[in-house]
Amino acid sequence: MWDKPNILNWIANVLFAFAFVLFMYGTLFVVVHLSIFPLNEVRVEGELKHVTREQVKLISSRYLQGNFFTVNLVKTREAFEKLPWARTVSVRRRWPNRLEVMIEEHQALARWGNIALVNTHGELFHAASDADLPVFYGPGDGVKEVAEHYGEFGKLILPMKMKLTEIALTPRRSWQVTTNTGMVISLGREKMDMRLARFMQVYSKTYAGLKGDLKYVDLRYPSGFAVRSPMALAAFKPVPVATVLKEQNLSHGKSEVKKDADKKLSAKKEQAKKDIKKPEVKKIELKKTKV
Repeated sequence: MWDKPNILNWIANVLFAFAFVLFMYGTLFVVVHLSIFPLNEVRVEGELKHVTREQVKLISSRYLQGNFFTVNLVKTREAFEKLPWARTVSVRRRWPNRLEVMIEEHQALARWGNIALVNTHGELFHAASDADLPVFYGPGDGVKEVAEHYGEFGKLILPMKMKLTEIALTPRRSWQVTTNTGMVISLGREKMDMRLARFMQVYSKTYAGLKGDLKYVDLRYPSGFAVRSPMALAAFKPVPVATVLKEQNLSHGKSEVKKDADKKLSAKKEQAKKDIKKPEVKKIELKKTKV
């Protein structure tokens, strides 16, 4: 091999190229890690109502390690995604010394029982909120389905100036909603929109003008529905036996007192008649005289 210059030249060129690559890599590594490319600014963009400046500072101090070139964008994005109200996060570099973070917040639509919140995309997220939100109930795989029907049912009752405060989906896929007036409506498992729309038409023409709100409506009948109202319940409300006896005793006592008063009044009238003396009438006789 040593007497073959072509092979020796080829080996020399390969070693030289490898050494050059190592040199360039080392030089680039040193330059990249120099402090001349620091991250001087972290800009957070998006319509933010719940992500605070303090949270951004905390994440920047803990997870933004390195300079403009060496900062780990994946870990930075994952750190921001841990914020309770952050739904999606994107991170990118901006030359020469800026990092831009785009955050899309969750928009709370309702509460999922008392364990989580539901956003407008039908997704669960865990965050604290003191807003007055409707409550959803249902199986774990029905979050998006309940969120979609909440919007549909809400549009149907809106003309009656009512809002949904609770919506429940049973494991058998039966629906029940509650309005802000306290009315509970059972919709069943099929044709829920049609049933609710039909009831709202009847409600606007009849029940809306009655005194006292309806408490329960069952729309699961094929050609009608059943209602329950406080007025109907009051009409058939049983009266306690003790109250009835008390009223009877009171009326009996009043009648006895009235009888005694009538007797005394009659006796006084009789006595008054006896005390009255008849006037004396004198007879005058006229004598005839002769002329």
